[in-house]
Amino acid sequence: MLADHSPQQPSPETRPHTRTVDAASGERRIGRHRAPEPPRRGARAVLASTPARVALAGGVTCCLGLVAFAGAHDPGPRGTPVSEVLADRAEAADRASRSLDRGASPVAVPVTPIPTASPSPSVTRQPTPKPKKPVKPRRPQPVAGLTQAQMDNAKVIVDVGVQLKVPRRGLVVAIATAMQESNLYNLASDVLPESYDYPHQGSGSDHDSVGLFQQRPSSGWGTVAQLMRPAYAARAFYTALAEVPGWQEMSVTAAAQAVQVSAFPDAYAPHEQRATTVVAALT
Repeated sequence: MLADHSPQQPSPETRPHTRTVDAASGERRIGRHRAPEPPRRGARAVLASTPARVALAGGVTCCLGLVAFAGAHDPGPRGTPVSEVLADRAEAADRASRSLDRGASPVAVPVTPIPTASPSPSVTRQPTPKPKKPVKPRRPQPVAGLTQAQMDNAKVIVDVGVQLKVPRRGLVVAIATAMQESNLYNLASDVLPESYDYPHQGSGSDHDSVGLFQQRPSSGWGTVAQLMRPAYAARAFYTALAEVPGWQEMSVTAAAQAVQVSAFPDAYAPHEQRATTVVAALT
């Protein structure tokens, strides 16, 4: 048995803590059963050697590859797709980077101001003008010794003839006839009590004759109510005059008698001059 394996060597418990190295023990440690230990060098010296740097770089590359492979094939919790896992992680990182007390955006956002309602200026309301009363037509001035009532009736006769485009001579014939028949007054009849129910300016008693031209309802001139209206009576006269052949070449008396068929055919002649004056004043 060699000296290195002597059973009488003290156990580790009995070995003294103070280690002495002598020449004999140094030789024993470098015996034929042990290779000589290389001299120890520092960490910087080890990293400075070319083989150590190559080995370290290879190890780091392998570690990074394993980490990337594990991250790319990480199925995530409960089989979630990798894209969703990465999106969740990015969102979580973004939320973490946000600050709860961030200031306002540096970009000024234009804000359209809301117009405030300004009080409308007080408007002075103009008083509503009162409707004007219809202006009554000016009453014609009486001529030829007529009263105002007679002149008003003469105007109605002339106005109706103008509307019917009756020649001027026909207007004179109508005025002369009314002067003779009623003296230019709208007369009722004592024979027809109904005639008093309408506006009238006196009365007569020549049969059932009524109105300005003393036309008889029984002869077909119209109803009592119609004949008591001066405008209707004048129209009825002009209509009958237009049916007389050649009345325009006749004398005023002959033309009036052709319409009226009076018992006194020459009674209309005295009124021609005055009738001409009245027509001239109203036309």
